[in-house]
Amino acid sequence: MDLINLQSTLDNLSFAVLFLTMLCYWIGTAFPNFTVLPKIGTSGMIIANLAMATLLIARWIEAGYFPLSNLYESLFFLTWGITAVHLIAENMSSSRLVGVVTAPVAMGITAFAALSLPPEMQHSEPLVPALKSNWLMMHVSVMMFSYSALMVGSLMAIAFLILTQGKEIQLRGSSVGTGAYRNVKKLNLNYKVESVTFDRDKSSGNTAVLTQPTTEVISLSPERLSLIDTLDNISYRIIGLGFPLLTIGIISGGVWANEAWGSYWSWDPKETWALITWLVFAAYLHSRITKGWQGKKPAILAASGFVVVWVCYLGVNLLGKGLHSYGWFF
Repeated sequence: MDLINLQSTLDNLSFAVLFLTMLCYWIGTAFPNFTVLPKIGTSGMIIANLAMATLLIARWIEAGYFPLSNLYESLFFLTWGITAVHLIAENMSSSRLVGVVTAPVAMGITAFAALSLPPEMQHSEPLVPALKSNWLMMHVSVMMFSYSALMVGSLMAIAFLILTQGKEIQLRGSSVGTGAYRNVKKLNLNYKVESVTFDRDKSSGNTAVLTQPTTEVISLSPERLSLIDTLDNISYRIIGLGFPLLTIGIISGGVWANEAWGSYWSWDPKETWALITWLVFAAYLHSRITKGWQGKKPAILAASGFVVVWVCYLGVNLLGKGLHSYGWFF
């Protein structure tokens, strides 16, 4: 079997399937009467996931090492992880809206890897000495899957912010999704002094007039409110999956770095941004678990985490070289 031609076929197939999947999710959401389209979208995600898994296995057989040594392989592993986590999130939420935000991201990554990278960056190359270690599979695969989970969780938070139009929604119940919701803009409904004005009264002197704030009610359907509650819950759970994986990946990377370079931590750009990513999502989980935050505030934290993950994964390779220079783009 010609594994090189098989890989070329599979990466183009993955892109085509994900593009059609994205259209199915978008059209199915715009026209809810077409109930078959979201089901086709789910099938497309499964097909794309299997195609990319086959591609990575073919690369593994061809090269003789775990296929995470260059940008092309890592992009496809990242997309495979996104589609896998998407299927988990969609099954947990029973909402096809998950695919509306995850499918275009998965399709875009696949298009970049299959159509934009030059051919020399798509071919398997001999491993550099630092990568000839059993830690390659352990560290890099865990880090990549954590990126996938954190991205999907962040995308759920972005969808939450879009549906709520950036307004505050009070969700009743715990962060694990029990309870219901209230469709009010303000979390605290108790009256408070908003302003005090003094007017001169001829008979009694100064009189303080207290004005009461008005509470703006958001007009949302029960279906949308239920969906918002679900997105908030799923975002929390998926990020709760990705954060421990990120922690394990950073620890294993430190052990591998000590074995390869003689130091557990060297403030390499990739290491620094991995720490920043960890801190952002640690703050998110701290706000949910300890502070009891739900809704808009933690969603903003998670949405910012989406950008931070991309800077950690790809941005540092574009902006500066370091000990992870084998992933350097230019």
